Amino acid sequence: MAFLLPEGLAPEVYPLAWLVGTWRGEGVVAYPGIDEATFGHELVVTSDGGPYLGYTSTIRLVEVPDDASALDGGEPEPAPVWASERGYWRVPPERPDDVPPGRHRVELLVADPSGHVAVYVGAVGNGRIDLVSDLVARTATGADVTAGRRLYGLVNGELMWAHDLAAFGQPLQSYASARLSRVES
Repeated sequence: MAFLLPEGLAPEVYPLAWLVGTWRGEGVVAYPGIDEATFGHELVVTSDGGPYLGYTSTIRLVEVPDDASALDGGEPEPAPVWASERGYWRVPPERPDDVPPGRHRVELLVADPSGHVAVYVGAVGNGRIDLVSDLVARTATGADVTAGRRLYGLVNGELMWAHDLAAFGQPLQSYASARLSRVES
């Protein structure tokens, strides 16, 4: 299937064009102090024509019904939100000499309602985005997050996503990962 650039997309974000759309799927979260759990993930990347892309991410833990009556064909209740974030993707106009051919610098600015914001920097190219946190700030009551690393990869038309985290006195380590399918371009 041929890929078409989304209509009205600013040329500055062409390296991220493949990410635009709504993606849904399941993943797993586990971290010291957090029991391993399955979650549903919706990731939405949008363009309003500006030199950036909008970003929202919502993760809901998958709840197992307490009894068989919940499996009688009725619609399950939506699970509570485990985590959400909003932000912006940007591709800086300058191209440093240390960025290999076929790759571009990329930035992700993220705000999380748990009381922290983060700036991630990295590179995008060939259907892969590698990011590391450059800055993490939090409110006085915000979650104690100190660093992060993220990977997004387009594999056979699906979006693979992994998030490593350093938080609550723990070193940088795996936190969550998911496999998402495009449901809307």
